[in-house]
Amino acid sequence: MKIVSDKNNLQVIYEDNHIIAVNKRVGDIVQGDKTGDKPLSDVVKEYIKEKYNKPGEVFLGVVHRLDRPTTGIVVFARTSKALTRLNDLFKNRETQKTYWAVVKNRPPYNEATLVHYLKRNEKNNTSKAYNKEVPGSKKASLDYRLIKTLDNYFALEVNLHTGRHHQIRAQLSAIGCPIKGDLKYGAERSNTDGGIHLHARSLKFIHPVLKEEIKLVAPVPDDAVWKSI
Repeated sequence: MKIVSDKNNLQVIYEDNHIIAVNKRVGDIVQGDKTGDKPLSDVVKEYIKEKYNKPGEVFLGVVHRLDRPTTGIVVFARTSKALTRLNDLFKNRETQKTYWAVVKNRPPYNEATLVHYLKRNEKNNTSKAYNKEVPGSKKASLDYRLIKTLDNYFALEVNLHTGRHHQIRAQLSAIGCPIKGDLKYGAERSNTDGGIHLHARSLKFIHPVLKEEIKLVAPVPDDAVWKSI
């Protein structure tokens, strides 16, 4: 898979007339928010406008998001038809998302399924994982497996069954394995770049127009810990 970078350091993993997928960096916001920082969606629009010499406004549909300190695959729709179909795919859980996470502590099992009930706290933008259902909570489920033991950390591969707010971060923290750099969920110290070691590594889905299976893989950030996996 050829990875293309442009002057904005935008890493394009895949593009055609209907969709475009990029490798999000630490600190990028996918869509505009109250910070007023330039969102990734605007950077992608500029890339399309320049590459294809498009006059006027470029259409780009935001399909899903990643947390600001997280890296990895983000897919955008380039047409309204693709946007509608991709929205349905993500809503109906007809995508296979795989994440890599680096944690400080060894998990209790080399592989397991985690089921918790997550309750979101809007005030401090966190989610708390409970073992039993509590008022206002939503069921969250994922699989993890240990893929490598590093010098001071452990690398996990995580497959989501549900898509809850901060799900991987909250669930791994709940089993005593906070993600490296994730102060919100119990890490001892932050990463120098302000990010966390959670990476949306791969995404598999049926192309919304071509109806072929697409599997996207995002290279890990250029960082000593990631590169050791």
